[in-house]
Amino acid sequence: MITLLITLVPPIIILLYFVLTDKFKEPKGTVILIFFLGFLICLPAGILNGLSHDFFYDGSKYSENLVSSFLGPAWAEELLKFSILYLIVLKRNEFNEPMDGLVYGVVVSLGFATYENYTYVYEWAEQIAKDEGYDFAELSYLVALGRSYSAIPLHGLNGAVMGYYFGMYAFTGNKNFLILSLILPYLFHGFYNFLEWPDSMWVILALVFSSLYLHRDLKRKQKNKKSEHEKIKI
Repeated sequence: MITLLITLVPPIIILLYFVLTDKFKEPKGTVILIFFLGFLICLPAGILNGLSHDFFYDGSKYSENLVSSFLGPAWAEELLKFSILYLIVLKRNEFNEPMDGLVYGVVVSLGFATYENYTYVYEWAEQIAKDEGYDFAELSYLVALGRSYSAIPLHGLNGAVMGYYFGMYAFTGNKNFLILSLILPYLFHGFYNFLEWPDSMWVILALVFSSLYLHRDLKRKQKNKKSEHEKIKI
C-alpha cells in the first residue's frame, strides 16, 4: 500500500497544485481527458524508444547514454506530449488564455508520467527482482521512492515549461515561443537522462525554478483579468 501511494500521490500533488492555483479553473472533464491521453501516448512512446534504440545503439557505453536520452525518450516522449497540445488542446474552446497551455502541459505530462511510473515500479522492478534475485517488494518501494523526487517532477515541471511557451505562442503568434516549447523540454529531458545521479538532480532543480518562475509570470498576468478569454492568434 505504501509503495502504491508513493507511486500515485506525487504526480497527483503536482497536478493539483497547477490546476487549483489557476484563477480561471479548467473544466474537470477536459482535465481528465487530457490526463487520459497522456496515459495513451505511453504506447507509441515505447515503440519510438525501441526504434531509436535499434537504429542508434552500437554497443558502446556512449551510444547507450545517447539512446536513453537525447536520441530516445527526450525527443519521442516530449514530441508526443506536444502533439496532444497542438492537435487536441489547441482546438478546444476552453483553451482561451496562456495559463491554459501551462495547465494542460502539466496534465498531459503527468498522465504520461503516472502510467510510466506504474510500469517501472511494478513491471520493471518485478523483472529485475526475478533476474537478479532481489526482493521484489523492497525493490519496488525503492524505485517508487526514487522516482517520486526525480522522474515525476521531471515530467510534470517539463510539462509546465512546454505549456507556458505553447500558450504564449498560441496567444501572441510569435513562432519563437513555439520553438522554445519544443526545444527546452527536449534539452531538460535529454540532460536529465544523460547525466548520472546525483548530477541529474541539477536538472530537476533548474526545472523547479524555471517552472515556478513561468507559472508566477502567468499568475501575475491573470491577477487583474476579469475574464480569461483571449483571442488565439495563429
